[in-house]
Amino acid sequence: MKKLALAILIFSLFMGKNAVAQDWANLNRYAKENEKIISLPSDANRVVFMGNSITEGWLTHHPDFFSNKSYVNRGIGGQTTPQMLLRFRADVINLKPKTVVILAGINDIAGNTGPSTLEMILNNIISMSELAKANNINVILCSVLPANNFYWNPGIQPAQKVIALNQMIQDYAKSNNIPFVDYHTPMKDTEDGLKKEYGPDGVHPNLEGYKVMETILNKFIE
Repeated sequence: MKKLALAILIFSLFMGKNAVAQDWANLNRYAKENEKIISLPSDANRVVFMGNSITEGWLTHHPDFFSNKSYVNRGIGGQTTPQMLLRFRADVINLKPKTVVILAGINDIAGNTGPSTLEMILNNIISMSELAKANNINVILCSVLPANNFYWNPGIQPAQKVIALNQMIQDYAKSNNIPFVDYHTPMKDTEDGLKKEYGPDGVHPNLEGYKVMETILNKFIE
């Protein structure tokens, strides 16, 4: 019986990992919701938010920000920029938004899907921006939020990498006439990490953190 139970456990783990491997970018996450949106009349004011858990958590912590607006949240926790790039057509372009807000890069620095250079991260963000522009979608690029430690992958010391990546994103945005939203400066503490009042785990914003972000972003969307 013990051997059978062990075999079942191993099989279950294998099938779970295999399922993830078959949908590495998690294209199925929003497939049904996307179909519903595509079936609706076009919305000239639609804005899609592309990102990771910081974007996904926005809807959880402050749903009022998305209520009664043409805002579509397409954040998926833990994702890196190559995963977002793979699902960009399904989760952004096919929805025919007016604007896409891209907030990405922190999980790449954390190594969630393997080692990434800052240039690799920037290239994926550039590719998403170019895809959007080619489909007449306005782009808003956001800075990565401050972080000086990853609780799920300690010892990386990401603070300076975050600052360097943000500078690279800002330089690209400026040279291509793309709005750049700086969340980092007003949300960082003296050690270039996320202020505790904006996110106690040092990475993810709480309600107060999202309120700061919304105040900054609204100026660009409006």
